[in-house]
Amino acid sequence: MTNTECDEDLAARAALGDKAAFRVLLDRHYDRVFRVVYSVLRNQSDAEDITQEIWAALPKKLKKWRGDAKLTSWLHRIALNAGKDALRRSATQTRTVAGYAEMENLSRGESLDTQKRLSWLHAALETLSEDLRDTAALTLGEDMNFAQAAEVLGVAEGTIAWRMSEIRKRLKSLASKDNGLGKEALA
Repeated sequence: MTNTECDEDLAARAALGDKAAFRVLLDRHYDRVFRVVYSVLRNQSDAEDITQEIWAALPKKLKKWRGDAKLTSWLHRIALNAGKDALRRSATQTRTVAGYAEMENLSRGESLDTQKRLSWLHAALETLSEDLRDTAALTLGEDMNFAQAAEVLGVAEGTIAWRMSEIRKRLKSLASKDNGLGKEALA
């Protein structure tokens, strides 16, 4: 086995119990899964826990993977759903808000002004619908193009384009109502 073997072949082998193939997948995609979960939960500790749960359950899930989509798209979908499920289980959004504060602290190298802008932006994104937040998490947070995000979310590429337009429009509207901080955040 080589590290250049494609994900889909590795997944097929891992589904049959090949631990070395699973380890290569884990090494390749652990951080990606974590970032997607973190983009939903905004809490590092919770995101780490959920990411570990995903990878612990993945050997069984791989047996059910049909290969209809690229493995990375399938993993993004699993991570996104796991993050959403964790939020639903949460009795309150307090932990999510604390996650935003934690993220701000993690960006300790940023200036206070930049932190205020990020804080405004995160709060503004929270006002969006779940579909729009998911789209933003993938296109902005994961730097996916519209086609990749559409595949992960199971929608048409045009839907992603519309959602991004809607996100921009709503953020601009919020920024115009804010006392300048929002306009600075979008600058």
